[in-house]
Amino acid sequence: MHPMSLFERGESSGVVSVSDVCAGKDIGVQTTKSPSLEELVAFVVGGGWPGSIGKTPRQAAAIPHEYVENVIKVDMSKLDGIERDQAKVRKCLRSLARNESTTVALATIRNDIEEVDATSLSINTVSEYLDAFRRIYLTNDIEPFSTFLRSPARIKQSPKRHFCDPSIAAALLGASEKMLLRDLRTFGFLFESLAIRDLQIYAESIDAKLYHYQDYDGREIDAVIQFDDGAWSAFEIKLNPNDADEAAANLKKVASIFRHNPPTSLSVVVGKSGIAHRREDGVYVLPITSLRP
Repeated sequence: MHPMSLFERGESSGVVSVSDVCAGKDIGVQTTKSPSLEELVAFVVGGGWPGSIGKTPRQAAAIPHEYVENVIKVDMSKLDGIERDQAKVRKCLRSLARNESTTVALATIRNDIEEVDATSLSINTVSEYLDAFRRIYLTNDIEPFSTFLRSPARIKQSPKRHFCDPSIAAALLGASEKMLLRDLRTFGFLFESLAIRDLQIYAESIDAKLYHYQDYDGREIDAVIQFDDGAWSAFEIKLNPNDADEAAANLKKVASIFRHNPPTSLSVVVGKSGIAHRREDGVYVLPITSLRP
């Protein structure tokens, strides 16, 4: 139950297989069209909805808005016959949008709603709403990763909050293309959500699962693809390809603690780039518009 990936929509050339990357195979140097920042923003705002194919960016952006309204006014009650306060549902969704791509806790969501929207919600109500969002496939939180095998790290067990599609968060934030082009910090979180959506689709297509990693020493990995045999690969996500050096250094630092079960490969997924390659240190740099399962 996923929207379409960039590859399925024809917006990724698919010159690089995520399966090959996870196996640590040589990909050579692969080139693809480098998307403009405006195109990347359009991918986020329009989303992966089949009905948006062939539409203008403005027309495509209307689809997630309509979907959100239908969720609030119809799906939340239709789910189990319980009539929920639509205003409170909307405010809970907005809080999730403000915290997209983070490991925000239930109490923080409740406090955020109270501070920003001046509405009181109990922890139990927030939890019940989040469960309902999950059951109607509106949200798709990414669970924490652990190799389970003698890792010395104390691992956080918080899921990373994600909507099923980044366009949902953009719609709830009222973020138009022009607004996101002026607010690249917010767009960075939504770009991460876009990459996570695609990586999860690709992972499931190759019989693997997607996780995130965070420990109490401040070490993080944006995405981990793990197979049933325990083999795993780590991915950092960066909008700006100039940040690949920093991301690669972080990946190598975190990977070094998993001495008994090291990752098969390390990759940085980037935005505005058209060159996929493997660096001399072994870390892949992969444009989001180059990937396929």
